[in-house]
Amino acid sequence: MRTPKTIDVLFRSPRRGRGFWFSVAIDLIWVLIALTTRLRWHGKENLPREGGVLVASNHLSMVDPIPVTAFVLAGRRIPRYLAMAELWKAPVVKWVLAGGKHIPVERGSIRAVQALHGMVDAVGAGECVVVFPEGGIGRQADHWPEPKVKNGIARVALESKAPVVPVAIWGSHELLPADTKKVKLWPRKTIQVVAGPPVDLTDLYDSPRTKTTLDEATKRIMAAITEQLATIRG
Repeated sequence: MRTPKTIDVLFRSPRRGRGFWFSVAIDLIWVLIALTTRLRWHGKENLPREGGVLVASNHLSMVDPIPVTAFVLAGRRIPRYLAMAELWKAPVVKWVLAGGKHIPVERGSIRAVQALHGMVDAVGAGECVVVFPEGGIGRQADHWPEPKVKNGIARVALESKAPVVPVAIWGSHELLPADTKKVKLWPRKTIQVVAGPPVDLTDLYDSPRTKTTLDEATKRIMAAITEQLATIRG
């Protein structure tokens, strides 16, 4: 997608419901990323235009939320993210998070489960919640998704019965590798985001929430993400 077209999509994307400071952050960062990279996305027709939905993506770099946000906004939805609870105490950042209706996570605490309740409530209210099931940047040397991840997104998906759209991102790790804080702008990087059809979990909705059921749901979600990533990597 050419830079002028990418910026044009920004101004045609939904603005109502972003919150003032989240909207400001989007406008500034989107233009910056559009000018310094080549954004490519495919499959936004798989993102429902309305109703609660979970977007599940692989995680390669700290910059991943930026192109994923661009993709979701291009699909006419506003993304809500999980974020560390302590960020709600940071100047300016707390305004971005609160206004954007993002969901706090108290990592390393018994209260961390409250984030799952927050996700269920958000999708129940018709929101689009973006999740990185790996829980952090993947550490696989070949950049494929982690083979084992926690079952949080499976719990939310089965509880809410919201569709789970698998998304794969590629190229962000070349812009900002996981092992450095130095952004590599040159040569100009291409970042691709692709989404597949929602993962079929309907046969598990009424099953007991056992580890076996949750493992199966998680396996399907991660397999779908990996399948989308394979379409990019070839």
